[in-house]
Amino acid sequence: MSDSEEHHFESKADAGASKTYPQQAGTIRKNGYIVIKGRPCKVVEVSTSKTGKHGHAKCHFVAIDIFNGKKLEDIVPSSHNCDVPHVNRTDYQLIDISEDGFIKAGFDDGKDLIVSVMSAMGEEQICGLKDIGKN
Repeated sequence: MSDSEEHHFESKADAGASKTYPQQAGTIRKNGYIVIKGRPCKVVEVSTSKTGKHGHAKCHFVAIDIFNGKKLEDIVPSSHNCDVPHVNRTDYQLIDISEDGFIKAGFDDGKDLIVSVMSAMGEEQICGLKDIGKN
């Protein structure tokens, strides 16, 4: 390599990390996260059935997709692994806004706003808005 070559990397420093990690189904609890049908979900209900004739207790998960709010269900043997998404929530201070109108009214009133962004499995969405007072 010569000294004149330049390298530009544009990433969010995930270093190729997986979007999910495995966790045993029997250890996933209410208010935890799980991947159902390829979608990141928050668990709202977990029930476990007794060990059956063939020896595996089953976990029945009812969960809500964290981005579109759809209700999803899955039944998994409690000893098997499930995919759990890496879910991050980041707060940003709103400095300027485009003309999309989503939170423009509060911004035009001169409020100091903090926007919470939820990210998981390559998707991001604004999930909250806080007013921290006037300028």
